[in-house]
Amino acid sequence: MNYKIVEGADKFRVEDVERLLKMTYWADKRQVETIVKSMQNSACFGVVAESGELIGFARVISDYATSYYLCDVVVDEKYRGVGLGTALVSHIASSPKFAKLRGILITKDAHGLYAKFGFEVLNDRVMVKAAGGAMGDCCVKSMGKCCGE
Repeated sequence: MNYKIVEGADKFRVEDVERLLKMTYWADKRQVETIVKSMQNSACFGVVAESGELIGFARVISDYATSYYLCDVVVDEKYRGVGLGTALVSHIASSPKFAKLRGILITKDAHGLYAKFGFEVLNDRVMVKAAGGAMGDCCVKSMGKCCGE
């Protein structure tokens, strides 16, 4: 399948992002106004099919100095299982903007995807990747656990 990964909230129609988010359990009822505001205040990434259709999306919230929060990672149901989610997360995690920062995300069911990129489970849903990808210097005391323990 031919696709490209595109960066920038201005590259995506809100209606297309809304369509994808309606396929999720965490954002299926999110209001359009909230989607717009979240896109305006995040680094946005999309998987765009050769036809121009937006078939995957993710957002990153970051201070660009210490940490980033990866969220709203979704691939259109019709295109799941062919590696697009892996490609999207790989693109983000390896980006010079984020590769050396601590990554944080919350997931209910995609631990295997994120583990490929150095994220480790802290509890049932929270996953963390240490700055620079090495888990040794990551510690979240408020969770009562350090990465790698």
